[in-house]
Amino acid sequence: MFSTLWDMGSVPQTRSVTAENPTGRPGQGGRATTGTGAGAARELGQGWKVSPSIVVPAGSSADMAAIDGPGVIKHIWLTITAHGRQMVLRMYWDGSAAPAVEVPLGDFFCNGWGSFAPVSSLPIVVAPYRAMTSYWEMPFKQGARISLENLAERDATVYYQVDYVENEVPAGAGYFHATWHRDNPVGEEGVHELLDCKSGPGLYCGTYLALGVNGPGWWGEGEVKFYVDDDTEYPSICGTGTEDYFGGAWDFDVPGSGYTAFSAPFFGLCQVEKPDGIYSSQQRFGMYRWHIPDPIAFERRLRVTIQDLGWHSDGRYLKRRDDIASMALWYDSSPSGVGRSRISADEMEVWSRPS
Repeated sequence: MFSTLWDMGSVPQTRSVTAENPTGRPGQGGRATTGTGAGAARELGQGWKVSPSIVVPAGSSADMAAIDGPGVIKHIWLTITAHGRQMVLRMYWDGSAAPAVEVPLGDFFCNGWGSFAPVSSLPIVVAPYRAMTSYWEMPFKQGARISLENLAERDATVYYQVDYVENEVPAGAGYFHATWHRDNPVGEEGVHELLDCKSGPGLYCGTYLALGVNGPGWWGEGEVKFYVDDDTEYPSICGTGTEDYFGGAWDFDVPGSGYTAFSAPFFGLCQVEKPDGIYSSQQRFGMYRWHIPDPIAFERRLRVTIQDLGWHSDGRYLKRRDDIASMALWYDSSPSGVGRSRISADEMEVWSRPS
């Protein structure tokens, strides 16, 4: 990566899109005379943080970036005043009308429950307080658009920065994708589907799971299964259990401590939420697994599922009916998504309290 970047014969042009430079063009940063910081900068004027953020009104959408020409997004940072299950993140590549990325903003950054959880992984970092960073590489050949939809009842302020390089992209480069799906509860069959992609060839590169238990007992026995290309009833790749897939073991239970959160470069149990006795009525967990050093390749199709499985009496497995929301990340040859319906506020809802 860096040897290519620092080849002085072919240095790509670095661009950065922010509220201070919404086009990302050279020499256009810090020129705003109006914006969310205009009041604070009234004695200093132009060039002094006049427009550090945008406001996305309730029930509307706004573009964070609209880029023409080929390039690669290298870095995204943002923070918001709403919580992450009130906003939908969408990304469009090369003029496609259908988004390749459509996920709740919080789930994209491994914070699916609307409350802060620190994350210290290689591609995703969440730092105090609600500072969300992505280093996923996102190539595009003709253009890119990143938007946020605010489904909250109040306006949301968004501070952000999208860094990319203007550079020709190889014809065979895959497009970055992310999709989100929630079962609350999981159906009687006991299986939650993360992905059914039919636009290979591609590489599966990551999973985030937000799981809320709907009953007592251990919930993490379910196998993660990857049905590759011509697989039908039985998969090519079948794991040994939920906690194993996400890098843990033995129920994530440190003796004497119980569930123990951790965050590593490629996997982690980043969030353990306990009931509060009032509105948060059940335990909730957030976990991620990035297949960066070990992507799962497919030629034509990839289907990914996880079993909702725990323990019954007398040492028997038990199908559960938990609340499972998943985000699947992958690269494939199509700039469009997998064609699921638009995410709604009700679908994302975490909990309600009396108004």
